[in-house]
Amino acid sequence: MHAFVATVLLALSLLQISPSVVWKAAVQHKEGDRYQLGVSGEVDKEYYVHPMKDEHVGTSLEVTPSGRVFLTGAPSEEYTPSDYKGEEVVTGTYILRQELQINGTAPVTVEGTVTWSACSGDACGMPEDYAFSVPVEIAAQAGNDAAGSDKGSVWALILEAVLWGFLMLLTPCVFPMVPMTVSFFIKQESGGRFKAFMYGLFIVLLYTVPICIIIGLTWLLGGASVTADIFNWLSTHWLPNILFFVIFMVFAASFFGAFEITLPSSWTTKADAKSGKSGLLGVFFLALTLVLVSFSCTGPIVGTVLIKSTQGEFWTPMVTMLAFSIAFALPFALLAFFPSVLKKLPKSGGWLNSVKVVLGFIEVALGLKFLSVADQTYHWHLLDREVYLAIWIVCFTLLGLYLLGKIRFKHDSPLEYLSVGRLALVIIDFTFVLYMLPGLWGAPLKALSGYLPPMDTQDFVLGGIPGHAGHGGSPGGTYALPGAEQAPVYGSEVPLAYGLTGYSKLEDGIAAAKASGRKVFVDITGHGCVNCREMEARVWSDPRVLQRLRDNYVIVSLYVDDKTKLPEDQWLTTESGKVLKDVGRVNSHLVLNRFGVNSQPNYFVLDGDGNTLKGPRGYNLNTDEFVQFLD
Repeated sequence: MHAFVATVLLALSLLQISPSVVWKAAVQHKEGDRYQLGVSGEVDKEYYVHPMKDEHVGTSLEVTPSGRVFLTGAPSEEYTPSDYKGEEVVTGTYILRQELQINGTAPVTVEGTVTWSACSGDACGMPEDYAFSVPVEIAAQAGNDAAGSDKGSVWALILEAVLWGFLMLLTPCVFPMVPMTVSFFIKQESGGRFKAFMYGLFIVLLYTVPICIIIGLTWLLGGASVTADIFNWLSTHWLPNILFFVIFMVFAASFFGAFEITLPSSWTTKADAKSGKSGLLGVFFLALTLVLVSFSCTGPIVGTVLIKSTQGEFWTPMVTMLAFSIAFALPFALLAFFPSVLKKLPKSGGWLNSVKVVLGFIEVALGLKFLSVADQTYHWHLLDREVYLAIWIVCFTLLGLYLLGKIRFKHDSPLEYLSVGRLALVIIDFTFVLYMLPGLWGAPLKALSGYLPPMDTQDFVLGGIPGHAGHGGSPGGTYALPGAEQAPVYGSEVPLAYGLTGYSKLEDGIAAAKASGRKVFVDITGHGCVNCREMEARVWSDPRVLQRLRDNYVIVSLYVDDKTKLPEDQWLTTESGKVLKDVGRVNSHLVLNRFGVNSQPNYFVLDGDGNTLKGPRGYNLNTDEFVQFLD
């Protein structure tokens, strides 16, 4: 009877406003992508609770996993033990902890529940719940492999942009601006150096600000996903890629002397007229004249820099364009500081036309990349690897003959002798041609892996099977995979690099891994991803990596730019009601929501239940670190 009364009184007390335990939840960053959830409770002095290790009535902590929040290990507890009739119980401060891995860089919310039963004497009340929802700002220092490698990739793009910016000074549509700059700054009677600085700044702004405005507007109007979608469309859809290919071919024809590309004369005339005005207004219009006049040479190069940087990043296109414009403007700004030096530079002439023709050959080679991207994402098979290589070999052979003076174009001057510099270029060019030749018979050509179509598009591989040394294929293969107890659904199997095979659907890969006792290696990739091909050629090809991928993993390759249409029963409807109908869009949605990344390459390791064990790891050519990642 007394026990019954105590139980009733305890139950009534628990219905009061004051809870038996007051909890507070917080998430702290530890290192990298590792975080720790801490739920601290203060047990009311009238009660005690049982610790988690009590299997029957112990307190429990449950964290809700999400697409980006994963549990690492079991929850732990911290308290000062109290004794009740020989039983260990918890009074006072009670702390529960759970180690977490949080992927991605956007803010996320960690949710979960603490469940406990409060006891007073021999009587314990009904279970109570504390539901928590903790917003987490991803720490800037939470760098992981992907973040570090992304920085490396960005620095590579910046370096390339800087080199192109310096090279532009030698082009025939830019170099003639030198005498105009001479005449302007020699006339400056005061403030010449300040105006020279502003001249360089105006050039940088005229190149960079329009790009920033375009990207900023898309970001403000639709957020990161819209910006990423625009860049993804720009870099993978057939329409812009074919358009860029045609533009490059037109510019190449112009550089070869077929015709001259100029902006409307009224634009440059008006800008040039205003450049003669005094003060900063004249400096601005001189810079505007330079940007407009140089368009026919810088246009395709700017396009190349931007296209290579459009991998779903917000800042990368802006940063690379800023680097290009600074490098492009720097020589003019420096020469404007010391105008007397400008008089010593060589005048425009035949050597500049040679630079123009050389750029024309380079335009042809670079332009093919755009056609190749469209060809791969839509599986047209118009520009397979050996065809692509054959065109490059012919193109650079003709360039070598041109440098030797065996070929002349419309505006070329006769080549009376071969200079040492020109001979050096000839040697480099023909060495490059000889390097490419074995590629026609299946040589990997690792130095060009980012630019060539994948090996699985090659019809003939000396001593091998076509397609089995490839760098990624398209859905629809018929390869036997470890752990597959039944035939996967449409589009699930793909040939991969170096004879490996894998799945194109995450759920099929997880099922196969669980059946075979292996882990899952998730390869987030794209047909048009230059860095993905380079990772495969330089890292995957290592025997240690191949052995681990082949023996320890089921591979899932998620192509985010594949335009293959899916059957209607595999369409995906997003939370906003948008219907995704092709492989690439479905994979992009999965990758962003499940793994919290929107760029390629990125790699994750999962267990047989689909829980993330490691990742993301992005573009990083350190093979030893990749082996450690797999281990």
